[in-house]
Amino acid sequence: MNPRRILLTGAAGRLGSLLRHSFAGRYQLLRLSDIVTLGDAGKGEEIVPCDLADAAAVRALCEGVDAIIHLGGIPYETGWPEMLQSNIVGTINLYEGARRAGVDRVIFASSNHATGMYPNDRTLSGESPPRPDSRYGLTKAIGEDVAALYAYKHGIRSLCLRIGSCLPEPDNRRALSTWLSHGDFVRLVEAGLTADYVHEIVYGVSRNTRSWWDNAAAYRLGYEPQDDAETYAAKVETVELATELARSYQGGNFVPDEFSGRKDWLG
Repeated sequence: MNPRRILLTGAAGRLGSLLRHSFAGRYQLLRLSDIVTLGDAGKGEEIVPCDLADAAAVRALCEGVDAIIHLGGIPYETGWPEMLQSNIVGTINLYEGARRAGVDRVIFASSNHATGMYPNDRTLSGESPPRPDSRYGLTKAIGEDVAALYAYKHGIRSLCLRIGSCLPEPDNRRALSTWLSHGDFVRLVEAGLTADYVHEIVYGVSRNTRSWWDNAAAYRLGYEPQDDAETYAAKVETVELATELARSYQGGNFVPDEFSGRKDWLG
């Protein structure tokens, strides 16, 4: 069933704004939510500010929609109290709200940082177990498990996107492996809104020649990426991350932040 009424959390962020623009006028309802201003509602839009840490408000937010695209939360490394409330409590509240409202599916914005402590010579897939590189990455790994609970126990179709570097174009050598073009991001979400699945974890990545990630599961769901970071190789090939740790692990700059481990953990 193609959803007609969609809730988009984190709608004021970079990726939320991209989807808002791409989805404008295409659905019966596009309910937009964030804790910051979203401007005026366009045709077919409904703006509902909401703090995801407020369980009662989130339950109300989820009422009357067919599908949820959950981009809300803190998208960077910060302290435990903030991460717990925004990324963990907020995600639990969102899925519980979806269950109570009878929502068919949730697309959850996970992150490649859920597996950032794998070295660059490893090819991963959605079946690769988490190895978070940060508190942020851990919250995304926990979110994937929350999605699995509500998918298998409560029947909410759950698609977790381990999003790579979603930028207009790659900006360094690492991104030649991790880049997700804006167009491919929209195409991936569109596939997730219509595909048949119970619980899947896929990577948010374009069809990059140097990709570290086997994304066969996403292709099986109908995702057809059109872009390849290799187009920009000559421009960014020599733009390296600053530290050996950042260059050695898939998590890049998230890895050396507060890192106290040993280099012989590589692999």
